[in-house]
Amino acid sequence: MAQINKPTDYFNTKLYTGNGSTQSITGVGFQPDMVWTKVRSTTDNHNLEDAVRGAGETLYPDLTLAEYTDATAITSFDSDGYSIGSQGNVNANTQTFVSWNWLASNTTASNTDGSITSTVSANTTSGFSIVSYTGTGANATIGHGLSSVPKTIIIKNRSTADSWMVYHVGAGSNAYLHLETTNGALSPSTAQFQATTPTSSFFYVGTADGTNKSSSNMIAYCFAEKKGFSKFGSYVGNLSDDGVFCYLGFKPSFLMVKDTTTAEDWFMYDNRRPSYNYNHYLRANTSGAEVTTDNWVDFLSNGFKLRKGQTGTNRSGDTYIYMAFASEPLVGSNNVPATAR
Repeated sequence: MAQINKPTDYFNTKLYTGNGSTQSITGVGFQPDMVWTKVRSTTDNHNLEDAVRGAGETLYPDLTLAEYTDATAITSFDSDGYSIGSQGNVNANTQTFVSWNWLASNTTASNTDGSITSTVSANTTSGFSIVSYTGTGANATIGHGLSSVPKTIIIKNRSTADSWMVYHVGAGSNAYLHLETTNGALSPSTAQFQATTPTSSFFYVGTADGTNKSSSNMIAYCFAEKKGFSKFGSYVGNLSDDGVFCYLGFKPSFLMVKDTTTAEDWFMYDNRRPSYNYNHYLRANTSGAEVTTDNWVDFLSNGFKLRKGQTGTNRSGDTYIYMAFASEPLVGSNNVPATAR
């Protein structure tokens, strides 16, 4: 398995200020295949675009809306970032923005590993793939191209308004979540994921409109765990200011946390929007602006620690899932150890 010594070659966070016109966002460090953008300084919807669907084909992670073609959002995916038009939720004048950027393969291939042929852009080194397929309305399998088992899968029906469907290993194969709501984990997942764990070749979909509606265009974002780069797990809260520590094996650059027991937001943190060692947050399920007053998570050299006795990320006895990506491995083959901020 290839060693990732520079995580920012595969995932990177970019901050910028909108100008209300057009601009190129550079400094990402690679040509991104998926860009998730959120305005920080005011209220507006999230924007998610990928190179498999094409620039301008917009989905809103905080809404159930079908895909929307917007020529004024992302206009191209470029060698060191991407270009944007005047759309307010990616480029409102004077507003501050964050984008989270992932590299897949910068190309696509037909995949016949599952019972439904898919179109896939996969990066087996970083464990990330974008998968496009057409639903059948019947139990099926979908090839993901990762050659390892996905630990998190996020699916959206592009053709109709429907919830985002999330599989996460920490919630188990018989549960699913909705990205755009505060709901805890729902079960059974028979209609969504056949209540079955994905394999190294494909994942399972059932009869639910959100994962496999007949004749609908579907998109899935698949994440496999890679040592020193990504981690997808769970923890149990303790409602203490001396909160839970989660070992990742790397210094995190991005973290998303969700309570699966009780209704709570999807909290999003990154290492570019900090307040000293603590981190400001955005919420994947809402259009709300960045929250800078409740800094609950501490990014450490080898993981993260909850620092507040509050319920959003640390309710006593509740199970939380997380997805995390590295800024530095704990120790890479270049023998440079990670350090806390």
